[in-house]
Amino acid sequence: MASLRDIKARIESTKKTSQITKAMQMVYSAKMNRAVINVKAFIPYMSKMEEVTHSVALGSSGVSHPMLQTRPVKKTCYLVITSERGLAGAYNSNVLRKLNQTIKERHQSKDEYAIIVIGRIGRDFLLKQGHNVILDVVGIPDLPDFLDIRDVTSKAVGMFDDGTFDELYVYYSHYVSAIQQDVVEKKVLPLTDMDATNTTLTSYEFEPSAEEILDVLLPQYAESLLYGALLDSKASEHSARMTAMKNSTDNAKELIGDLSLQYNRARQAAITQEITEIVGGAAALE
Repeated sequence: MASLRDIKARIESTKKTSQITKAMQMVYSAKMNRAVINVKAFIPYMSKMEEVTHSVALGSSGVSHPMLQTRPVKKTCYLVITSERGLAGAYNSNVLRKLNQTIKERHQSKDEYAIIVIGRIGRDFLLKQGHNVILDVVGIPDLPDFLDIRDVTSKAVGMFDDGTFDELYVYYSHYVSAIQQDVVEKKVLPLTDMDATNTTLTSYEFEPSAEEILDVLLPQYAESLLYGALLDSKASEHSARMTAMKNSTDNAKELIGDLSLQYNRARQAAITQEITEIVGGAAALE
């Protein structure tokens, strides 16, 4: 049985840990709120970008573009968004587990797929597992700007254009609420989900031709989809970290309660033992 000094030392250590996790919970709560604001601020831009792209692509007769056409799939690319560090609960493991399941179900060899990974945790895991990682990006800040991932998004779109792969999916954790994050698989390329029946088309006057407009607009649209996924994923990451720190704080408080009860019992037993020894000694002297 642990001594009173050992139990007291554990209580003090757990209290200090609880203070740290409580502070980290507040930090990630603030970061989550800012990340959610960034996501909401990006939605109007993305909606307008989608409207313009759909209107030009679907409203111009006889217009075709390689990014709008489905081709025989010889190789699939998966862009995976993870975090730079741990202590985020199941945030990373859920995304990576979903990706592993998909690869096992769809592909028979490494030649059939390629992976672009954002985040140190995902990169280290996928390389250790022996997956075909063709591009990785680390060091993304907690509140990213488009310039932070412009290179990787443009390279991903460029590799689709030159035929390195024939379709592109993005895997990330979607922010639903502060206590819920869902893993999402979204097809980014080719852009085959444009439906004129479900889209309000706007008539635009533009120069030069529709084909030249789409040559510039479609890559920007695809890059915006990837950037939007990153913003959403960051909000989910901070939410997961906040929840993990809250759980750690609650567990520390519960442990402190158990240790305090154990300390009081041990202290009471020691006092009882001392009283018994004193009474026994007094009785022996009579």
